[in-house]
Parts: sequence; structure tokens; C-alpha cells
Amino acid sequence: MSSMMNRDLWKEILASLKSNVLRTMVTAFGVFWGIFIMVLLLAASRGFETGIKHKFSGIATNSLFVWAQKTSMEYQGMPKNRWYRFNLKDEQAIKENVKGLKVVSPRNDFNTNIVHGLKSGSFNVEGNTAQFLTQIAIKLTQGRYVNQEDIDQKRKVAVLGWALIDELYEKDEPVIGSYIQIKGVNFKVVGVYKDTSIEGNNNVQAQQKIHIPFNTFSQVFNMADQVNYFFITAEDGQSVSKLKEQIIDVLQKNHKINPLDKRAIGNFDLNSQFEKFNLLFTTLTAVSFFVGLMILLSGVIGISNIMLIVIKERTKEIGIRRALGATPYVIKKQILLESVFLTVLSGMGGISFATLLLSLVNIWIDGLDPFEIMVINPTVSISTVLLLFGILIIFGLFAGMIPARKAVKMKPIDAIRTE
Repeated sequence: MSSMMNRDLWKEILASLKSNVLRTMVTAFGVFWGIFIMVLLLAASRGFETGIKHKFSGIATNSLFVWAQKTSMEYQGMPKNRWYRFNLKDEQAIKENVKGLKVVSPRNDFNTNIVHGLKSGSFNVEGNTAQFLTQIAIKLTQGRYVNQEDIDQKRKVAVLGWALIDELYEKDEPVIGSYIQIKGVNFKVVGVYKDTSIEGNNNVQAQQKIHIPFNTFSQVFNMADQVNYFFITAEDGQSVSKLKEQIIDVLQKNHKINPLDKRAIGNFDLNSQFEKFNLLFTTLTAVSFFVGLMILLSGVIGISNIMLIVIKERTKEIGIRRALGATPYVIKKQILLESVFLTVLSGMGGISFATLLLSLVNIWIDGLDPFEIMVINPTVSISTVLLLFGILIIFGLFAGMIPARKAVKMKPIDAIRTE
């Protein structure tokens, strides 16, 4: 270790690099550019991942939607092309027969004309449970959401999407406590929400929905115990994708559906889609590393070539040092240290410049709406920087290995005679 900190040794290394500053800078630029591009690619990949996950924030991603469709096969005397409906007995059956589920939310909806005062419009109305709030990404901007007392007492209350306000209300007209008519039935508005999901930020209609208590929906609009579809969320540590077949099996038995009929029950596996995003993020990170390493490798090869030229220029010097007693180890160590020093110095310069640029980009991004952009906080972690530092040392050793071997293979007498 003491030999590594030898002042004379480092003076020689610095003198060697300063002997041709332009050549040293051109050589270092390859590594500088390679590590700079790698950091930007890794930061962009991480920022994209953060942005997408932010859009999923609030949504129970470990969830499954299931709904009834027309059967396509005969079964137990029941004809094919048969229409059927889910019901509340299905909810109970799913809860009793499938272990590992956190929430099973029944849901009904339709599109109808909504009236408030002299204004009206056609909007979607949803009947939801209080638990539904734990499964979706909505932010209450006024009032409250549907609660369990609303469900139990079948209250005629409604929560409006914020985009409905301009459609149904006058400017500055109070919303909370007002009434709207749904199919001629008055509902008191108790809340206003904003859908902060990907769908909500890309679709105005998603911000124009009306949520009312599920039991109220069923009673007022004569739905009895019918359910349009279920929104099912698994417990933490459980994958709803693995429980999907059990859920579908329960529903098939309840409605006498052929087990081979794959069309009778529609489903959308949100967990599976989210896992595909995770695979995409992993792939992007791997590609970023690969592309960066390839660019960095080209820079390292440039350093290796320059070191070979330096060795040729210093052939007589090396011969004299060997004749005065310098061992091959000493010669090899100095060349390797020169190579590592140049590689690490240029690489850390690239990291520093990339970090500065990312800081400016983040300042700009901070002034934007996080729900309107795809990239959030593009940065690299300290662990990544340390990993890159280790890669630079390894590549520096690689760059100096061939020149160092060539230097120690010289015979002192031949090296001294070289002109």
C-alpha cells in the first residue's frame, strides 16, 4: 500500500500524462463519453420506471377484473351462446373457496342522462363499495367518498368526477350538498374526485364518472343481486395471477359453464400487465448497461493503443531503469497505474458531467405535473456510481495489461540501444 502512495511514482505518472496533453485529452474523451452516455441511459431508464410506477400509484396492481360473457359451449343440458349474469352469491363463493384474497368488490355501471338544474349530459354511473377506494387511484378534491354507512343504509349519495363540474354547474356554484338526478332519482353530492391513474390522465371520460353506493344502485335501478363485474385484489405476498384459475373455476361451477369454455368469463389481469412493465424496466436497464459498456470499451481500447505508443516512445527510459535495477513488477505497476488513473479520471469526469446535466433536467421536471410526463426523477443511485467506479478500475487494468506485458518483455540492453 505504501508503494502505491509513493510520491515519486505519482510524479512520474503525472509527468507522463502531461508530456502530451492534447493526446491525453483525446484519449480520455472516449472513456468520458462512454461513461457519460451510460449514466444518462441508466438515469433515463430509472426515470421512466419511476414515472410509470407513479402513474400506477394508488392502484392495487395485484388485482384481477372478471365479467360475464356469452358461453361458447354446451354443458349439463345448458345450450351454448347462453347469456348469464354474475350475482352477489358469486362474491360469497369466491371469498369462501379462494384463499389469499384481500378484497372482492362487486361493481355495476351504466351510461345515462344526468341532470342538475337546467344542465344535463350523458355520463357513466358506477355502483361501488367502500372498499373500492383502496383499489383505485383517485384523489378527493372536495368532500368524501362512499363509506360503509352509505352502503348499509342505501343512501342516495354521489361522488362526482371533477370534469363534470363545468358540464353540470355554473361558475363558482357550490357542489358539495347539491343534488343531481340519475334516471329521475335525486342524489346528494358528497364528494368530488380526480382520477390519477394512467387512464384518468389520458381520458377525459374517466374524470366524468359518478360513483354511488353499490346497494343503492342495486335497489334504485332494479338490479336485484346482479353484478356486472368483480374487481378482485390478492393479499400481499400472494399473486392474483396464480389465483385466477381458482376464481374462474368457482364462477364456472356457480353458473354451469363448461370448464373448457374459455370465452364465457372475461378477465383482465392487472398484475400480469404490471409484471410485464417490470420486465420492460429490467430489459431497459440491461440494454443501457450493454450500450454504455460497448461505448466505454471502445474508449478503453483507445487508451490501450495510446499506452502502446507511450511504451514505444519510452523504450530507452524503460531500458535504463531496468539496467539500474528496476524489477519487471515496478515497471508493470507504473504502466498499470497510469492506465487506471487515466481511465478512472476521465470516467469520473463523465459521471460528474452527467450528474450536473441530470440535476438541471430534474429542476425542469420538478416544475411539471408528474401525471402529465412519463419520466420522473431520472437519477442514478450511489450503488450504481460505485459499480461504475469498479468497472472503470477493471477496464483501466485491462487497457494497461497488454502495454505492461510488452514493456517487461524488453531486454534492457536492446531497449537502451533503441533510437
